[in-house]
Amino acid sequence: MRLYTISDPHLSFGCDKPMDIFKGWHDHVARLEENWNRVVSDEDVVVVGGDISWGMSLAEAKADFAFLNGLNGKKIILRGNHDYWFSTYAKTTAFFEQNGFDTLSFLFNNAFKAGENHVICGTRGWVSEHGEQVDKKVLNREAGRLRLSLEAGKKLGGEPIVFMHYPPAYYIYECTEILDVLKEYGVKRCYYGHIHGNGHRYAIDGEYQGIDLRLVSCDYIDFTPVEVEF
Repeated sequence: MRLYTISDPHLSFGCDKPMDIFKGWHDHVARLEENWNRVVSDEDVVVVGGDISWGMSLAEAKADFAFLNGLNGKKIILRGNHDYWFSTYAKTTAFFEQNGFDTLSFLFNNAFKAGENHVICGTRGWVSEHGEQVDKKVLNREAGRLRLSLEAGKKLGGEPIVFMHYPPAYYIYECTEILDVLKEYGVKRCYYGHIHGNGHRYAIDGEYQGIDLRLVSCDYIDFTPVEVEF
């Protein structure tokens, strides 16, 4: 079993939201499918870091989940800022079961074992680019969800590897609420998405305050899942 990650597939089989209009996104679904199945086997696990589907409801996102379900490996997905189909964890997991999406699991206030010595943890996160006070409620909620996930990981045992949608730090901005939790639990690796196009030049892709931050948005990694070594 190997562990991979990729973020922001922005699928739209059930709605009219083509990504091909953006530079570098031509034929992105075909490229994603080909690259994914080339590197990932059915024994592997892939963490998908949010912005899964443009669907506004679970019904609209169904075809996108079916596409993901049919790709090689087990998938652990988390919510991104454009995943408007999400309402609750219970409804999402029930939807997966009802539709036979048996390769899909959801990362939300929980954790998953990865091999003998590592655990998969994470949450959506949030970015407060200018420290706006109005974001405090959201920031604290996401920090709390990250803490719940890391606590669940402690019970499973092993080094926590964190996956988020938003970056804990970007350009000259940082999310101290999230970074503080990562440091408290001794997290050394964090993978994130959300950043696209010209924003790549400002992304932190390396060590930051003792944590290895890695950008894995689809268009940054050429629509090919990145292996997470453990």
